[in-house]
Amino acid sequence: MLCPVCRHDNLQGEDNCENCGADLRTADIPEQAVSFHGRLLGEHLDDLGVGTPTIISADAALGAAITRMHEVPTDCLLVTDSDRLVGIFTERDAVLKVAGVKLDAFDVRDFMTRDPVVLRHDDTIAVAINKMAVGGFRHIPIVEDGRPIGVVAARDVFRHILSVLG
Repeated sequence: MLCPVCRHDNLQGEDNCENCGADLRTADIPEQAVSFHGRLLGEHLDDLGVGTPTIISADAALGAAITRMHEVPTDCLLVTDSDRLVGIFTERDAVLKVAGVKLDAFDVRDFMTRDPVVLRHDDTIAVAINKMAVGGFRHIPIVEDGRPIGVVAARDVFRHILSVLG
């Protein structure tokens, strides 16, 4: 165990540093994390300038959803039922789940990712990055009272980080 004072390499389990005598009993106890309000990751999602999401009804035909993705263009659609977010349909869903399927025989709800992980507009960029990393997501909807108001894409986060670090 390295002494936090003099950086001497002590044997694991030693109570005191044999070089400087510093107390090592609490050196390996994790400290409580403090809240992070740094310049970059502590910024709120509002600072990303996320635009209006592309929304589609859950009962829309699958072919109409893919056509809409090409027209807008976007790589994800937020799926709603009675204005409430019920899912997300991404280009990944289209490629992995829809290949070889008769598009007009199914609705978006049949291939969307149900009950997606969501963010609030006042969440921090750090929270968004964490949720993306843990879940393996490239898009996370932003909701207010269950209604979609935006979507954060990984590229939005990276673009913002690059602009700040400059």
